[in-house]
Amino acid sequence: MARNLKALGLWRTALVASVRQDGPDLSARQLAILLQVYLTDPPHTVRGLASLLNISKPAVTRALDRLSVLGFVKRKRDAEDKRNVLVQRTVKGSVFLSDFAELVIAAGAVTPEDMNRIQADEALAAAAKAKLEAELIEAPALETSAS
Repeated sequence: MARNLKALGLWRTALVASVRQDGPDLSARQLAILLQVYLTDPPHTVRGLASLLNISKPAVTRALDRLSVLGFVKRKRDAEDKRNVLVQRTVKGSVFLSDFAELVIAAGAVTPEDMNRIQADEALAAAAKAKLEAELIEAPALETSAS
């Protein structure tokens, strides 16, 4: 449970920092679609995004309307299949997500308390590894001397 609370606390910290900035507030759906477009390989279509996110095409369209107005994505008719609309990345969307990533990184910055815990865990792991390695070296020597 503590791990869950820590993860939620990090997310809250990043979101609070995001809404405090002078920029647009994106809904969870809009942010999920934006991340899907930017973090996965194109091409992206309304139909494909709806399928991947398991939401309706009209819900994707509404989110894309808002993201388009903000300049974070653009839509273009597919030249090969006129029925498809391709969702494309923009420089403004890249900048927004880069700034948002910095907020997430800052929210997840390691505290001195966390660093002490990490160092203690690493020391325990190193000691356990050294003990196992010593036992592995001694085991063949014991077998040879017992023969």
